[in-house]
Amino acid sequence: MSARIPFATPFGHAAGAAAIALLTAQIAHAAPALIALPAEAPFPESLAATSDGTLYAGSLTKGGIVRARPGSSEAEVWIPSGAFGTRSTFGVLADETRGTLWACSNDATPIGVKGPNAVEGSFVKGFDLKSGEGKISVQLPTAQSICNDLAVGPDGSLYVTNTLQPQILRLKPGASKLEVWAQDDRLKGGLDGVAFGADGNLYANTFMSGELFRFERNGDAVGAITRLETSRPIKFPDGLKADGAGFVMVEGAGPLSRVTISGDKANIETIKDFAGPTGVARVGDMLWVSEGQIGYLMDPAKKGQLPSFQLRAVRAPAPLRP
Repeated sequence: MSARIPFATPFGHAAGAAAIALLTAQIAHAAPALIALPAEAPFPESLAATSDGTLYAGSLTKGGIVRARPGSSEAEVWIPSGAFGTRSTFGVLADETRGTLWACSNDATPIGVKGPNAVEGSFVKGFDLKSGEGKISVQLPTAQSICNDLAVGPDGSLYVTNTLQPQILRLKPGASKLEVWAQDDRLKGGLDGVAFGADGNLYANTFMSGELFRFERNGDAVGAITRLETSRPIKFPDGLKADGAGFVMVEGAGPLSRVTISGDKANIETIKDFAGPTGVARVGDMLWVSEGQIGYLMDPAKKGQLPSFQLRAVRAPAPLRP
């Protein structure tokens, strides 16, 4: 028979337990979790998560896709560089309904990134979520294109931002070709992050011009395209994910923020700053961020330097309710 040893504090058992819980929460909030990326995966451009907490990231310069299993402190190469005709890896998206890990593969030489091989063109690639085997490859229809990020819509279609063209493309379920779903000259600021909101409409940001747009869905077609007024300027906005009734978004300048839409206005509330963040994904009550630090590729003063790369997490604010 084991004896139970009581925990005593000057404030009693309940107060002691509460104090420990508070201290634990403070420590967890003050010391973000970290996952190191291997040397084969520098400059991650995006981040995705499955419901079990597995994280996926690609590499802008080396290509391929790495995977970090729940509880791991190091990511592992899951899809090797160049596999299934891939080049530089941009957006990644875990589509558990179809058992597919979607990825954007690009010849990124137009933006000064050579990549791991000489495969030309911009593609949406689909890999089996269990085996990692390539199962679908669809080229973007315009010669000068960069497949940047992806979102699955309520209709099951895949929506894709094209950074070099002011257009959002769509791949319908079972289709073998991408079609232009939305095109507007106001989107010439470099389409990047994309996500569907709780209202069923599509939202996307533009990396260079620092803007946020709403695309209303009108049946099978796009409806009104509205530029939203942001509560503060956004600088190099990148990864965008739905989170409850709102969104979370990272900016290359540093912030991870909560985004709340009210009419044609977007309130941007900074949660924490990171080192050149490029992607974000929620796992439980944590928000994971990929620190892409793309500035080391674009800034002449930093070119040639190679920082360390990692995924970091902070405790997430509770998702906004409708």
